Amino acid sequence: MNGFPRPTLRPLACALALLPALLTGATAWAQADEARAKKIAGGSCFLCHGAQGESTSEIFPRLAGQHAEYIAKQLDAFKTGKRKSTAMAEMVAKLTPEEMLALGRYYEKMSLPREEAKDPQLAAMGRYIFHNGNKFSGVPACVACHGTAAEGAANLPRLAGQFSGYIHTQLKQFHKRERTNDNAVMHTVVEKMTELEMAAVAEYVSSK
Repeated sequence: MNGFPRPTLRPLACALALLPALLTGATAWAQADEARAKKIAGGSCFLCHGAQGESTSEIFPRLAGQHAEYIAKQLDAFKTGKRKSTAMAEMVAKLTPEEMLALGRYYEKMSLPREEAKDPQLAAMGRYIFHNGNKFSGVPACVACHGTAAEGAANLPRLAGQFSGYIHTQLKQFHKRERTNDNAVMHTVVEKMTELEMAAVAEYVSSK
């Protein structure tokens, strides 16, 4: 008709026919990744980080609810030596990038119950610094990067619900520049913080 070819819906029909298979395949891959991550976590990670990512000590970070990409980034940093830990380097030595991300997704799905601050007065000081900084010493507000709920982002750690002792230790390592694998901005921020301010911020976000 009118010299124009008749339109066909065959390509669209083929694509729609393939869609269920593609979705099924993607689901199968996701399930396989999760099964692999669960096996790795149950084989070694749980000893320090707990069966549900809740951790067994303030020495070790809670992984439950942490961003998948951030966990994968830290595992890679341990493997490459950008972040120093002999124990962790041995644990991740054989992990592939895909397995690191799978582990991140595995723990990201988990959740931690909210806990009250052990020292409410210290937490109150930490809340002020977290949201407002300290204009007298030049410490910027943590909320600018970590968000109002201290939940971070894909490339920034979730601080909410983390052990106060662990966060305090990491802040001290940034302060001394013993930890250098993450954003260099942390060095300029923490170098201006006092020991009390570090402890206060750690106490506050642990109860978020």
